[in-house]
Amino acid sequence: MTSQDNASAPKPAAKDPWDLPDVSGLVVGVLGGTGDQGRGLAYRLARAGQKVIIGSRAAERAGTAAAELGLGIEGAENAECARRSDVVIVAVPWDGHAKTLEALRSELAGKLVVDCVNPLGFDKKGAYALKPAEGSAAEQAAALLPESRVTAAFHHLSAVLLQDESIEEIDTDVMVLGEDRADTDLVQALAERIPGMRGVFAGRLRNAHQVESLVANLISVNRRYKAHAGLRVTDV
Repeated sequence: MTSQDNASAPKPAAKDPWDLPDVSGLVVGVLGGTGDQGRGLAYRLARAGQKVIIGSRAAERAGTAAAELGLGIEGAENAECARRSDVVIVAVPWDGHAKTLEALRSELAGKLVVDCVNPLGFDKKGAYALKPAEGSAAEQAAALLPESRVTAAFHHLSAVLLQDESIEEIDTDVMVLGEDRADTDLVQALAERIPGMRGVFAGRLRNAHQVESLVANLISVNRRYKAHAGLRVTDV
């Protein structure tokens, strides 16, 4: 084939950004699954038909939380949860983030890790963003887990809405960040398992800080308007 033939050959069609993979068969582990955010995510994903394992430092505590939620959710100690899961959501408190991930480096090797931790401080003026030395919680996770595929998502979800059994749909977009499109597509697809949610690609991990920080603004919104605010991205 000549160079002229190459120039005239049709270009392959661009991949449809909404053409997302089937993730229904993946096992999802939730580290910090006994906390409000973790419990809420575990409940919503299991309610959507996903196989979910709750992780905790204490297996008994995880088992109790799993039994309370039902829906086939299992509880396990953090290391077992990580080993048995295909995708692991990190929903632990910020002050235990680094220690938890350091302890699970080998169990999380090769796994798709979804960090949803928001580094925040609180004082008499309200919530404010903290900036980790690595740049963000997600970047700290990537530094601590060099053999894992780290993404960031699920930061802006109301734990109250997630846990409210009377709510059928949660009207919000989920900002998804990561280095590999195949990984962010998986996380977007996982978000879209939950009725009302949509996963939206929002950049690479270096952009995670402002996404994590926005939670401080949402806390202010919620306090002023007595709401459980989420986000919607327009024109996409």
